[in-house]
Amino acid sequence: MELEIIYEDTHIIVAKKPPKIPSQKDKTGDKDMLTLLKEYLIKQYNFKNPYIGLIHRLDRPVGGLMVFAKTKYANTRLSEEIRSKRFDKHYYTVVCGKPSKDKGELRDYLKKNGRNNISKVVAKNVKDAKEAILEYELIETIETEEYGNLSLMKINLKTGRHHQIRVQLSNADIPIWGDNKYNETFMKMKKWTQIALWAGFISFKHPKENKICKYELKPSKEYPFNMFNNI
Repeated sequence: MELEIIYEDTHIIVAKKPPKIPSQKDKTGDKDMLTLLKEYLIKQYNFKNPYIGLIHRLDRPVGGLMVFAKTKYANTRLSEEIRSKRFDKHYYTVVCGKPSKDKGELRDYLKKNGRNNISKVVAKNVKDAKEAILEYELIETIETEEYGNLSLMKINLKTGRHHQIRVQLSNADIPIWGDNKYNETFMKMKKWTQIALWAGFISFKHPKENKICKYELKPSKEYPFNMFNNI
C-alpha cells in the first residue's frame, strides 16, 4: 500500500495511519506502520537498514496522525515529550447520542483485562486501576433514521490508557459509532463497521530544532464523519 507522508525531515516522519493497520507488529502478522515506513525509506533513499522508532500508538481500528523517530536521539527526545505530558493529541469521534454539556471533562479510573483485550471503569481503590482524563467539545449533532442522534465531537486526551476514549465515552452513555467492543448497538451487529475515531491533531517540540510542530488531518472524507457539515 502507498503511505501518505504528511511531513519528513532527517529526524522525524509524520504519517497518516490508515484504519485497520497495526501501529506495530502483532500476532496477526499483518503489515504494520513500522514495517511500511522501513520499506518506504529503503525504496525512497536506498537505505539498507533504516531506523524507525515508535513514539506513540493508535489502536488498530483507529486512523489518523502518527509521528515516528528516524534516529535514536529523536526517539529519546520525543519519548520525553510523552512522559512530560507536553505531547498534545486531539481526536475526532462520532458518538451515538449527545453529551449532556457542550464542553466538559471526564475523569475515571480504568482497569485493563488483558485476556479479553478490554478495559472498564472501576472504583479508585481497585488494584491496578489507573486514572483516565479527557476533555471533550461538541461540534455538531445530527438526527438519522437508523441511529437516532449522532454527535461529532473533538477529544483532547490528557492521559493515555488502554481503549481510554472508547471506554470513557461508553461509560458516559455516548458510545462511539461503530465500536463493537463498547457500543451495545454495534456489539449485536453481525456486519463489520469501522469505528468512528480519528487522531486528527498532534503537537510536540521538534527533537532537534527549538520549535513546536503542529499537524492536523481531518477525516472529512471518511464515513460517518462526512455526514457532518462542520468537520
